Amino acid sequence: MSFQNPGWLVLLVLIPLLGVGAALAVRMRQGQWKSFVAPRLRGALLKRNNALPRWISLAFLLLACVAGILALARPSAQAGTKVEKTIGRNLIIALDISRSMRVADVKPDRLTQAKVIIYELLDAMPNDRIGMIGFAGNAYVYAPLTIDHSAVREIVEQIDERWAPLGGSDLGSAVELATETLRKTGQKNNALVILSDGEENTGDVGGMISEAERAGMRIVSIGLGTDDGGFVPNPDYPGGRMLDRSGRTVISQLKADNLRKLAEGTQGRFALAGSGQDLTELVKSVAANLDAFEMDGRERKISVEFYQWFMLPAIVFLMASIVLATRWNGVRLAAMALVGCGFAMQTARASEASAAKSDLASGRFEQAKSGYKQLAEKSRFGDRKTRYRLGEGTAAYRAGDFRDARAAFSGAMLSDNPAVRASAHIGLGNALFQLGWKGLTGEDYPTGESPPPDLDRFDSIVKDKLEKIREAGPDEGGSVSVFEDLITNWADSVRHYNSAKDLTPGNPLPGRDRDMTVIYLKRLQELLQEEEDLAKQSAPQQPGEGEPQEGEGDGDGKPKDGKGQGQPGDKDGEGGDQKDPKEGAGKDGKQQEKDKNGDNKDGDNPNETPQERARRILKENADLEKGPLSPGQREFRDAEKDW
Repeated sequence: MSFQNPGWLVLLVLIPLLGVGAALAVRMRQGQWKSFVAPRLRGALLKRNNALPRWISLAFLLLACVAGILALARPSAQAGTKVEKTIGRNLIIALDISRSMRVADVKPDRLTQAKVIIYELLDAMPNDRIGMIGFAGNAYVYAPLTIDHSAVREIVEQIDERWAPLGGSDLGSAVELATETLRKTGQKNNALVILSDGEENTGDVGGMISEAERAGMRIVSIGLGTDDGGFVPNPDYPGGRMLDRSGRTVISQLKADNLRKLAEGTQGRFALAGSGQDLTELVKSVAANLDAFEMDGRERKISVEFYQWFMLPAIVFLMASIVLATRWNGVRLAAMALVGCGFAMQTARASEASAAKSDLASGRFEQAKSGYKQLAEKSRFGDRKTRYRLGEGTAAYRAGDFRDARAAFSGAMLSDNPAVRASAHIGLGNALFQLGWKGLTGEDYPTGESPPPDLDRFDSIVKDKLEKIREAGPDEGGSVSVFEDLITNWADSVRHYNSAKDLTPGNPLPGRDRDMTVIYLKRLQELLQEEEDLAKQSAPQQPGEGEPQEGEGDGDGKPKDGKGQGQPGDKDGEGGDQKDPKEGAGKDGKQQEKDKNGDNKDGDNPNETPQERARRILKENADLEKGPLSPGQREFRDAEKDW
């Protein structure tokens, strides 16, 4: 047997001192009376009681003190070890440790800011397995996937650019290593968080996206730095700044294009550090859509405590001491006072859980939401905490606060109970559907006894929104953020309905809600296609389009009258027509490469209409159809650039 708080045992020294002090106090008091009253009058003036009960009361009091001190010391014994089981997900953090991460365009520098973000992620996701990859010219796993976040934190505190054996920033090797590491876990859905300034020497973005999609990996990329950039520090160079082979000072700037493409191509998220966005919640929102699984957590020792063996005797001894030392004429009053205090305490202690449940049943949703939220924050038990979160989400949903409902239902999905997880998936699917509908119409989707809107009304709502965008013009009203949010929320809603249906096959509710959402998504796709066709028909005809003119060919690719053949004297074999060197060039005079869909490889298509963009986002996010990913552009840079 051992004591967890052995410091309390020091108080045992005071027990014999208290006994000796009590005996001395009794003797001194008796001596005072003897000196004050004459011996012949003591029998008449002094009433002598039996001193034995008082001495027994003192003995019980000292025994109660001894037992109480032993209970405070918390005696315990080891009963073996136990491996904790947790529900979580796999998350790998890829940290850029190239020299450019020491640029001080953000304070104090990019690498330090990235470490702060990692610390916040470790604190915000305690139940997830997290690993870390450092990459520069190559990539290496510095921390394998583990639930021991303190070990990952120690590595993050020590890592810097000197750990990289090869300069540069090979983003492709980092994604490839993360994909290989996550594939070995056997889980289909995982997440990768990239912290980088985007400076790259090698890496095929299109290949990275295809590889990540095959592995079921979502990428959250976080850009560090500014567009203006800063000087790359290096103490080995004069002035402490790195110079290239031409003797010019090297300036590193934020290159966010490839980071954004990686995130969008894998249905992840992209954000800039220092933009004011909550990066922790951004990562958690992506991880919430991944499949959680049970994993082995920390191994802890199981100890059996025996404090109750001493606490109960301490209470009994204390009560015996009080009874023996009490004058019996005051016992009744003391008993009545104790009973009254106990009754008052029980009356004042209302059940918070019952109050929150009553508020929810009575329609006081704000009070119920606040009550369940406080219960969840106070609860130390995981299953009870998730049930309170489920109640909080239900109250928030009925109150029309769908954002708070989404956050609460996400917390409830960590439950070990399949029924609770299924209810959380259904609630989250409903909340996401309501968020999408409210963003489109400005009002809640009718529930309960109200009749749901039919497709005719949905058509009119979407067409009115498209008409407003068309009238406002591309400069002012061309934003399709409403449709982007709508499609994203409804696509995620369908996924949660599917998860609920898998957990509770006999429940028809998630299947019915999923079918309704899919119908709306398909109808939205048709309306966007109609709007795109209408825009093409009403667009003015460009020069050179339409019916072929005389001498331009007969429409089947064959030239007329011999024109178009490489005649002698003609330049470039084009029938005498010289090719404009600026034709097809971008604003910088360089030929822009396009992929097979006609989009520029280095960004979005500037000629893309709002309707086309909305339809493209629908294809990328919805479960209904997934088109092929367009190949990315491979850019080759000088190998000597190792920053």
